[in-house]
Order: sequence, then C-alpha cells, then structure tokens
Amino acid sequence: MTSLRERIDNLEQDLVSDPLRISAYHDLPFAIFCYPPQEEYKLREEVSRLATRLNNKGRKVTTISLAKSIWEGIEKTRGLSYVIQTEKKFGFQRTQSTVNNILSKLSPLPDMLQKLMEGLNPKIDIVFLTRAAALAPAIYRMSKLLDEMHRRTMVPMILFYPGAREGENELRFMDIQEIEGISGYNYRVKIY
Repeated sequence: MTSLRERIDNLEQDLVSDPLRISAYHDLPFAIFCYPPQEEYKLREEVSRLATRLNNKGRKVTTISLAKSIWEGIEKTRGLSYVIQTEKKFGFQRTQSTVNNILSKLSPLPDMLQKLMEGLNPKIDIVFLTRAAALAPAIYRMSKLLDEMHRRTMVPMILFYPGAREGENELRFMDIQEIEGISGYNYRVKIY
C-alpha cells in the first residue's frame, strides 16, 4: 500500500491538472481520501500543507470541519444541554439518533455545507471536508452526505475519510467492523 504522503501527492497532481482528474463523472466533482483513523493528526498536518501548496498554484482551498458543523447544527436547534440530557436519560444510541435527526431534518448537514460553499467558483475553489470522525460511529453516514451533495454544487470537494478500504470502491468508516450499517457502501467517487 502506498504511504499517506504518496497518496497526498497523487491527490495534489489530480487537483492541479486541467481538467481535474478527481472524478469520472462531470456532475460529481467529489473524491474521498481514505486514511487510517490512527493517522488523524498526521493527516491534518499533511492536509494543511497540501492546502498551502494548492493555494500557491492558483487554487483556493476552503476547509470545512464536519465536527464544527455538527456542533453548530446542535446549537442552532436543540442546544448542547438538550443533547447532554438526552444521553443521561436515554443513553448513547438514542442520543446518536437525536443528533442524526438534527443533521437530517432540523439543521440538515447538506444545507449547512451548501451555505458555506456559496460564492465559491468551481474553476478555482476546492473544498476539503475534514474532521469526519466526529460523525462516528453512526451519527451521519458519509455515503449519504455525498449522495445529498450531488447536484448541489460543482465545486470540487474532497472528503477526508477515516477508515479502511474494502475492495475497489467500498469503505469501512473508522475501521469499525461490528456495527451494522457502517460497512459495505459502494462509493461512486474516486477513492485515494
């Protein structure tokens, strides 16, 4: 398997090419960068350096923290104290369902991302979605997020995905095997 740095270099080459080489579909300018969850901090450093290099090459990188978006969605709707009380009273599974409901219906995560991407130019801008581990183990499926972003934007978007690869196009979020519904999604986007 190629190293994290080699795969970052491959992604960079595809992001500076004209046209971009991150997707086989013209209406789906997304890609996934899968990395071992235990390399989160190393990845953050690499992503920061990658953004700087891309900016120096005429691209404009916008980094969106999914963790920050979750907390903003919670604060805009139920509030943190409600989520804490739900967990104390009903446990983790119910709380996870509550947060999923917030991000699906009350303050939809795709709507939040679309708003953050308003005004971005698909010819210049690139969006990095980071801190996806905050959605583990099953707060919001990454496959659902990418499906919901389809046709909402043409801005190239890279999801930095903590997990493991299973075959050519399947991923296991956070490398968790025992939780039903987490593994086995066949992604239609390029995976680095």
